[in-house]
Amino acid sequence: MTLTTKVALSAIFMCAVFASDAAAQVTFKDKRLTIVIGYGVGGTYHQYAQLFGRHLNRFLPGNPTIVVQTMPGAGGLNMLNHAASQMPADGSYVFVPPDTMVLLQLTGTSGIRFDARQFGYIGTGDQQNNIWVVRAAAAASLDDLRKREVIMGHSGPGSTGLMIPAIARELLGLKVKLIGGYQGSRDTIIAMERGEIDGAVFGWETWITAVPQWFERGKEFAVPILQVGLAPDPDVSTLPMLSDLAPKADRPIVDLFGMIGLIGRSLALPPGVPKSYLETYRSAFQKMLKDPEYIEEAKRTKLRVIPVSGDELASAIERAINATDAAVIDRARAIASQK
Repeated sequence: MTLTTKVALSAIFMCAVFASDAAAQVTFKDKRLTIVIGYGVGGTYHQYAQLFGRHLNRFLPGNPTIVVQTMPGAGGLNMLNHAASQMPADGSYVFVPPDTMVLLQLTGTSGIRFDARQFGYIGTGDQQNNIWVVRAAAAASLDDLRKREVIMGHSGPGSTGLMIPAIARELLGLKVKLIGGYQGSRDTIIAMERGEIDGAVFGWETWITAVPQWFERGKEFAVPILQVGLAPDPDVSTLPMLSDLAPKADRPIVDLFGMIGLIGRSLALPPGVPKSYLETYRSAFQKMLKDPEYIEEAKRTKLRVIPVSGDELASAIERAINATDAAVIDRARAIASQK
């Protein structure tokens, strides 16, 4: 072994030791950590944040207290801007990114002051495809939507409730009218129940947690007709996917919208948090997701565990932002701005 090789190996060994020591020195003893969501209470963002908060502390060094804070506004954009510039970079704050985060950045939604590539991704607790549901009285299939118009409710520009029907309308030739102004899933679902609108788009967990009786066999009030994601949702695996129905030439934009499912219900750190803290959080998060107590509570509260590692999530987000063709971005921007 040459002297140069010995020196190089020694340097690598010392770096590994220092990294290990840094991770070992991370402790949250007597600390209070905060999980921030960009929406109000009651929806799956809040439910997952609460679930993470009740279990993650058991796997973090020092067993800190964890609380959940809501910061609603602009479909999660207010919270993302806050995370990018005002959250402390000392590991005391983490947040649940909106699943539309990458689309918001790429389409240049007004008011954006964040770069998703700068966040530290801890991991995804559950991948969530977007499921298009309509009242059975209004339609029962995509073919029905080609024949007659349905009214879809959403919470505003940048929301999946607007963007998914808008892109499907364009790619599949559906007859859709979009109505905005609803304050989250609960408000939108109530509007469906009243017959004010015909349908909406949310993750399957939102639907099955809020109104499971709607889908009881033989007495369906509403039916799922389409899903958008990178792979079929295991709970509705036979439901048609937009990626299978859209023209092949449109696959890049469909895959871009599919990123929403991969982000799902995840956790991230604001920019500038030391790598040792990110590694500590990632390790704790992965242990939590495999923990029988966590899995049992998730099952009891009808919250799924379909994880993605922090490394995988970070790489996918970086690829989507760096490699998406400008023409695809322009088209996504046009779709996102539709009314």
